[in-house]
Amino acid sequence: MEKYRANLLMCAGTGCVASGTPKVKDALQEELEKQGLADEVKIVLTGCNGFCAEGPVMLVYPEEIFYQKLTVAEVPKLVEEHFLKGRPYEKLMFKDPEKRAAIPLMNDIPFFKHQVLRVLRNKGLIDPDSLDEYIARDGYMAAGKALTEMTPEDIIQTIKDAGIRGRGGAGFPTGLKWEFASKSVADQKFMLCNGDEGDPGAFMDRSVMESDPHSVIEGMLIGAKAIGASKGVIYVRAEYPLAVARLETAIKLCRENGLLGENILGSGFNFDLEIYLGAGAFVCGEETALMRSIEGKRGMPRPRPPFPAHKGLWDKPSVLNNVETLAQIAPTILNGAEWYKSLGTEKSTGTKVFALTGDIKNVGLVEVPMGTPLKTIIYDIGGGMTNKKKKFKSVQMGGPSGGCIPEDHIDIPVTYEDIVKTGAIMGSGGMVVMDEDTCMVSTAKFFLEFTADESCGKCTPCRVGTRVMLDMLTDITEGRGQEGDIEKLEDLSRDIISTSLCGLGQTAPNPVLSTIRYFKHEYEAHIKDHWCEAGICSDLCSFHISEELCKGCGACLRACPQEAIVGEKKKAHRIIQELCIQCRSCYDTCKFASIEVKPAIRKEKPVSAVKEGGDK
Repeated sequence: MEKYRANLLMCAGTGCVASGTPKVKDALQEELEKQGLADEVKIVLTGCNGFCAEGPVMLVYPEEIFYQKLTVAEVPKLVEEHFLKGRPYEKLMFKDPEKRAAIPLMNDIPFFKHQVLRVLRNKGLIDPDSLDEYIARDGYMAAGKALTEMTPEDIIQTIKDAGIRGRGGAGFPTGLKWEFASKSVADQKFMLCNGDEGDPGAFMDRSVMESDPHSVIEGMLIGAKAIGASKGVIYVRAEYPLAVARLETAIKLCRENGLLGENILGSGFNFDLEIYLGAGAFVCGEETALMRSIEGKRGMPRPRPPFPAHKGLWDKPSVLNNVETLAQIAPTILNGAEWYKSLGTEKSTGTKVFALTGDIKNVGLVEVPMGTPLKTIIYDIGGGMTNKKKKFKSVQMGGPSGGCIPEDHIDIPVTYEDIVKTGAIMGSGGMVVMDEDTCMVSTAKFFLEFTADESCGKCTPCRVGTRVMLDMLTDITEGRGQEGDIEKLEDLSRDIISTSLCGLGQTAPNPVLSTIRYFKHEYEAHIKDHWCEAGICSDLCSFHISEELCKGCGACLRACPQEAIVGEKKKAHRIIQELCIQCRSCYDTCKFASIEVKPAIRKEKPVSAVKEGGDK
């Protein structure tokens, strides 16, 4: 058996691979061989570590020394200091943001310290292409227990008692969904996994599939036993090539080792699965649209009932769970319902994984117990705003189907019930943080633009209604807003929510409604004063340099693409308004907050054809 004094667990998730992990790994291997350490130190490529902002990252095990922002140039010094001289290399360690002192141990870093890992229990710790390493961390023990010691009713009852709810967005009780399908009588049933993940900024499911594919397969195997399914499909978007490759390897290894196929583990139970590549249509996150897509049809939702538990894929009883839901099945079966319920709240049990992005210092993947205050996630784990001089303004939760939660609600506990009260939704776990330089009208427009483009077009409220709302928001952000537009947006939103066929249309107006609810004054400023306070809507703002605050450093002058800024070094500069294109380059570059945003009344543009009652 091979023994090494150190294992170098290098993140090889999509983020770190893009940041240079392959080149760093090759340089590290070459340097270890050069120093005669190749037989003592082993490099292991793992899946996503989670701390995406600091990639490429590496954990030295068993010391648990954490290195970040690795580069090929630093490899020789790292090997010399850590593995030859025996002293960890502080230059590549995470620095305390306040004291600037190096924090060597991963679990002492605030980003990791406040997390509790259940879904992500194996992230950054195992080779995702190794079945042996997954088994070494209790992999397939739960499947063995479910297949040989438990009846379908026992499995379903455990999941119901645990209170597991779907993590794909709706939060429907998983055990109840499995129970409905188990009671359906048919010659064929299907166990399906939704790995499509269409929300902008979301990468939770992708990371799980890349770092721990067997956890998804094991969850599907247990679910298949519970409902009596013999076939399964993992629906993955084609834009996730690394996740697809690792799932394919995992399925192949399971077949070769009797974990998929016929008579699994000698239990007499048969189950096999395949991967289906989706084309990236957001609407295919809806279960009936996803099933139509697998059938080779256009991904469009159908009315329910009948529900998929009775009539799903190929009109057979089917259960669809998302990646995160399936990844928490095995440890729950292994440890019991009470173990699962030991975290979270009474109605929102367990943990939730979030993709933390936006104007936040620590971008990455986080897992916290349900009920954790939003403030803890943003400040203790996320490290606060990227620019410490900027204030937190809002956080978008639930992706394009969600809503914006303002600073006044930052202490709210993250549960299904509490988040809904704010006008947002839990969604699949996207969490986009925004600072004070964000225009909330433009933000609502951005998300609505996405959902309007992604509408399948089957039902009129969604197809036409979202487009009409988008045109109204475009007019508002371009200076053509009119009195009464806010009320029209609210009325139209309610109509679309109540009449749309599927969840896409039923939730599409959420970003608009939530921003009107909390930031109505910004809509009013856009319409009445023709002013975008954040300086985002170029038609509604102008930029000026404060003579009192300007240091004359010249940074804004060099950043301006129009040469619209003039001035001498160490003297106050000036913006020539006739040349300025409101690109914000000066505003974003200035370190002294000397660029001021002021209203700009511009020549009126024709009101959109929608407002005139014509077709566009």
